Amino acid sequence: MEKISTHQFMTLGAAVLMGGTFLLLASGVTEASGRDGWMTVLPGFTLAIPYGLVVLSLLVQYPHKNLLQISEILLGKWLGKSIGLIYILITGYYGGLVLAVLGDIYERSIMPLTPLWLFYLGGLLLVLYLVGSGIEVFARFSEAVFPVIVIGLVLNVLLAIPRMEQGELLPILADGIKPLFFGVLKVMPFAMEYILFLAGLATFLPTGKNELGQLRTGLWRAAFMVGILDMVVVIIQILVFGPVETIRLANGILELGKLVEISRTVSGIESLFMGVWLGALVIKISAFFFMVTWGMESVFNLKGLKWNYLVAAVFMGIALGFTRGPYMLRELAFVEDYLMFPVALIWIPILWGVSCWKKGTGVQ
Repeated sequence: MEKISTHQFMTLGAAVLMGGTFLLLASGVTEASGRDGWMTVLPGFTLAIPYGLVVLSLLVQYPHKNLLQISEILLGKWLGKSIGLIYILITGYYGGLVLAVLGDIYERSIMPLTPLWLFYLGGLLLVLYLVGSGIEVFARFSEAVFPVIVIGLVLNVLLAIPRMEQGELLPILADGIKPLFFGVLKVMPFAMEYILFLAGLATFLPTGKNELGQLRTGLWRAAFMVGILDMVVVIIQILVFGPVETIRLANGILELGKLVEISRTVSGIESLFMGVWLGALVIKISAFFFMVTWGMESVFNLKGLKWNYLVAAVFMGIALGFTRGPYMLRELAFVEDYLMFPVALIWIPILWGVSCWKKGTGVQ
């Protein structure tokens, strides 16, 4: 069985946790919390830490098993399989929607005349290669790509500094603390997406005492790293565009790239940034592809190349069904807020509670 190292766990976790959040996050948190929306980003992402620690504690009790298998052990065969089926349906549907986001962003930004299905096919070929190569290759890919994503974000932020208007962040907390709560709720679903990925990834994590300590450290490092990076991205968009325009721009970071100028001679370099954003979206789509295949293997014992092709066809079908940007983004938010978030929020604590109860009573 494949295993990933503790360092790969941290970089893979950070890459999946970030995904394409920097593309869509600023609009949502600013709409919910106004100009103070940037304050909600880091607290929202830190929700991944306690939930991730619960997953790791279950890994100690049930080594080499993912949470779908553990659910069958703790909750019974039929309830466990029902949870697994929900897991497959939600992650499969969301993965197809993220593929639709990839095509929509490229079509609207730099290649308006290219058919959408070509973007979908290109993204799926990369995803199929990573999934077919296994989780270790996927982790190595994330190790190579995630630093490039970070550098791209930092450069985009630094090059946009000349266009900042410092007064856009003032006054701070003009509406009080209450609006921040709604902004945090906008960010929490992204943390829960990572937890659902970790639920399947648990099979491939080392279980030694020293390694578990390093996994816990890597967990909070990934959450804080992504939270701080995304917080800076939100701040720069508010400073450049202002709160009202930030809410209107669904993909503000793309517009930020169009504004970048270097010594007044080089401009319009958003196409270079788009290559970096492609890596982030491919990682996120691949993560959800893996989640579907893990679910199919755990619940129905279905594995092999033909099932990968079937999942790819489903992703393509879902993406082709959502060609309109606003409708697609509303559907994406619906799945995040009302499907993935409550499932992870409830499922993980129930497993932990039942596990503690059985451990305390000696029930096997």
